[in-house]
Amino acid sequence: MNFPPHPLRRRLVLASLGSALLLAAACSRTAKPTAQTLPKEATVLCLGDSLTFGLGAAAGSSYPQVLEQLTGHVVQNAGINGDTTAGALARLPGLLQGNAPGLVLVSIGGNDFLRNMPVEGTRSALKQIVQMASANTQTVLIAQPRPVLMALATGSLKDHELYAEVAAETGVPLFSDGWSYVLSRPELRSDQVHANTEGYRVFAERLAGWLREKKYIA
Repeated sequence: MNFPPHPLRRRLVLASLGSALLLAAACSRTAKPTAQTLPKEATVLCLGDSLTFGLGAAAGSSYPQVLEQLTGHVVQNAGINGDTTAGALARLPGLLQGNAPGLVLVSIGGNDFLRNMPVEGTRSALKQIVQMASANTQTVLIAQPRPVLMALATGSLKDHELYAEVAAETGVPLFSDGWSYVLSRPELRSDQVHANTEGYRVFAERLAGWLREKKYIA
């Protein structure tokens, strides 16, 4: 003889199933995409500000130029001195159309922090940037440090938490502690907020190693 399930037991089972479904849905929203190794002919687009442009170093020493030497891929330097997340967002559609990159590296936001722009505006623009880029091609977000003078003086800069938050919200992979590592070391800086020639090389080497580890490049 079959008895109907106990009402309390049934409610517990349904509650467990509901929790599992909610957890699965949350995981699917934030799951990071699996990297696809770039074919040899694929280009890399570096979107950013003066740290991408290479301010403070000798000509030919920007991190995109060093990354090109290290990876063998053509790397487009789309860094503009003084640019903000809003400016980068406005430039991005044309850059995507004009370059058709296989990978976009997004490193922007430092000028927003230095100018004390509203964090929510920076968050919104940065989120739109990575969403637009990742809808077109593989995208990596590169964290920039929170500009704290005491941390700079003591060599203990930390990534601004905004980047981890945007990466979690969008599912875009995050390269962390790149600029914070370089800019915390006086021997790798040309001034308080820019790397020197060696600093850009160190950053590019660390980034290239991470991209290889994550299987973006061979």
